[in-house]
Amino acid sequence: MTDSPEAPDSCQRISLKIGGMTCAACAANVQKALSKVEGVSEAAVNIATEQAAVLYDPEKAAKSQLEQAVKDAGYYVIDRAMSAELERISKQKEIRRQKAKLIVALCFAVPVFYIAMAPMIPFVALPYPATLHPDLHPELFALCQLVLVLPVMGVGYRFYTGGYSALFRLSPNMDSLVAVSTTAAFLYSLYSTIRILLFQEGHLAHHGLYFESVAVIIALILLGKFLEARSKGKTGEAIRALMSLAPKTARILRDGQELELPADEVLRGDRVLIRPGERMPVDGVVTEGRTAVDESMLTGESMPVEKNPGDKVYAATINKNGSIVYTAERVGEDTALSQIVRMVEEAAGSKAPIAHLADRISGIFTPAVMAIALAAALIWYFVKGDLEFSLTIFISVLVIACPCALGLATPTAIIVGTGKGAQLGVLFKNAAVLQATHEIHTVIFDKTGTITQGQPALRDVIPYGIEKAELLRLAASLEKSSEHPLGQAIVASAEEQGLDLLPAEEFLAVTGSGVEARISGQTIKIGNPAYVLGEAAPPPEVRSLAKMGKTPMLLSADGALKGILAVADPIKETSREAVARLREMGIETVMLTGDNQQTADAVAREAGIDKVRAGVLPGGKVEVVNHYRRASHLTAMVGDGINDAPALTAADVGIAVGSGTDVAIESAGVVLVKNNLMDVVTAIRLSRATIRNIKQNLFWAFCYNTLGIPVAAGLLYAFGGPLLNPMLAAAAMSLSSVCVVTNALRLNRFQG
Repeated sequence: MTDSPEAPDSCQRISLKIGGMTCAACAANVQKALSKVEGVSEAAVNIATEQAAVLYDPEKAAKSQLEQAVKDAGYYVIDRAMSAELERISKQKEIRRQKAKLIVALCFAVPVFYIAMAPMIPFVALPYPATLHPDLHPELFALCQLVLVLPVMGVGYRFYTGGYSALFRLSPNMDSLVAVSTTAAFLYSLYSTIRILLFQEGHLAHHGLYFESVAVIIALILLGKFLEARSKGKTGEAIRALMSLAPKTARILRDGQELELPADEVLRGDRVLIRPGERMPVDGVVTEGRTAVDESMLTGESMPVEKNPGDKVYAATINKNGSIVYTAERVGEDTALSQIVRMVEEAAGSKAPIAHLADRISGIFTPAVMAIALAAALIWYFVKGDLEFSLTIFISVLVIACPCALGLATPTAIIVGTGKGAQLGVLFKNAAVLQATHEIHTVIFDKTGTITQGQPALRDVIPYGIEKAELLRLAASLEKSSEHPLGQAIVASAEEQGLDLLPAEEFLAVTGSGVEARISGQTIKIGNPAYVLGEAAPPPEVRSLAKMGKTPMLLSADGALKGILAVADPIKETSREAVARLREMGIETVMLTGDNQQTADAVAREAGIDKVRAGVLPGGKVEVVNHYRRASHLTAMVGDGINDAPALTAADVGIAVGSGTDVAIESAGVVLVKNNLMDVVTAIRLSRATIRNIKQNLFWAFCYNTLGIPVAAGLLYAFGGPLLNPMLAAAAMSLSSVCVVTNALRLNRFQG
């Protein structure tokens, strides 16, 4: 949620890939620059995904203006036309580039460190050339370090160009801290070198040179950048894995010819030919042939689904045994797979409300730290009168306070959490929904198609003076001419048992009552008690079956009662377990249905639901949801049908089962791809794990800076404690970022 004013209806949303950002302050700068463009209602920049989500009025602002604003801020927009494969290659190149920089930096930083520190290590006789000893040849000692540190600063030039550019724009970032601190150390060391060369002040070789600090700081930061690049590369694996499922080419039939084209060139209406073992390139409807399709990537179900003419097929699903031709309906970014990928990408690139705290702090953190560093250095200079000591304080504060860990705390966890959810079949549409889900107090379920299977099934066959199979045969023979769902359930049961059905003559359907026909010379009637028995009292089994939530139908032959058949919509296998798990988590469960109270109570008892609201119309569902929300209960609504869409929208968290209608899925914030209610539990548990991970990251980042800055400023030293060396400060800063990213990656071990 945002506090921004309501955007005009003409506004549209665009996502920009931003290059050149290195920290949270960079993201804040880009966000500020985009927000200043006339016509922009909202802008959110994510450092981890390197994306900017912008809501703007195209009548007042053009995309080129947005790109120019990013450029003016010191960054650049990456072309979206770049394919996923090219983006993957680009990330690999970036990792290799960071690795190369690190190797170069280490090759020169290690010698600098050895030359500077080896003579100062007491009681250790390390091999050391006499020509470089500071007491014997201070000039060579200083010059050698100067020569070696320059290549290290060269591979770290981006810290200086980006850092000083941001500083001159009065928007200092992490690079600004590194640039100012290492520049100060280098210039002071260069000044000391000149004094050694010109005035033979050899004592400065021991105390006035900080070349090793410059080299080691840059090398350690480059190490952190390398490890961070590798870690961030792993966070997008879920999205890349999803995208890799789609085939790259498609075989289509045009003008009597078979053509093989890139999958993204398939048009709506094209006839697509699929052979056994191949993946569907686009969504469509089967027109020729029969087959079985593995849809496990969408539904999680391992059993292949039979496909006949008129049935839908989806991109990336696998054709098992037969050749089919189908008509393309959804192509390109409109396929079910593309929508899933887009949903995951948007969720990963969005910001959770919890991230705004870190953003606000990061925006003012860098200038505040620079002020603290300068103040601490001046105070110590006036206290001790030692410029070298003051410089050490200044450099240490700037280095250890780099807010990189703070900027990575939330987005890395969001990326990994949403990606893991996609792997498990739980799609969060944005980070705000992901955060809200962990606080759910009440889960409201639709009944039909959500808790139940949504397809009536024959549950009981009670014969009177007739064989059970014969009773079912008569009922199915009569109902085969009916299109009523209850009748079709009876026919399906008879077919499953392999019963031969009898021909029916003089078929008559009485709406709302039942059907009758002549079968084997008898008048067979099936329907409700009043239709079959007239004013006669029904058998006691009718009442007991109704109490169990079943619909009893009586069958008579020439006026004689022959039996009862009871049909019910059975609950899903996972419903009872899912409800039990939710109750264990302290979450209240409610069921809404338009059915009568008796049926609703029976289903609720079977599923273990806490409360029931029966006879509820679609508008009434919204009222029930709002009732629980007004009671300060953060409420989730789980549904599948068009009639559930208003309630899904009204709820704090709308959860649509994947087999539901497009309207329901569009209205929901969470989509359960597998149509498994246990995934409601998975969604809540994953949300809780992700938010817990974010809080851990924020705690680490805040505590680190809170504790690190006073130590670097010399607070402990003032009371006889240790003084933090700039090199140790650089190591601690890099370690902080790596720890945050590594902690976020632990979410990949979440099992559901």
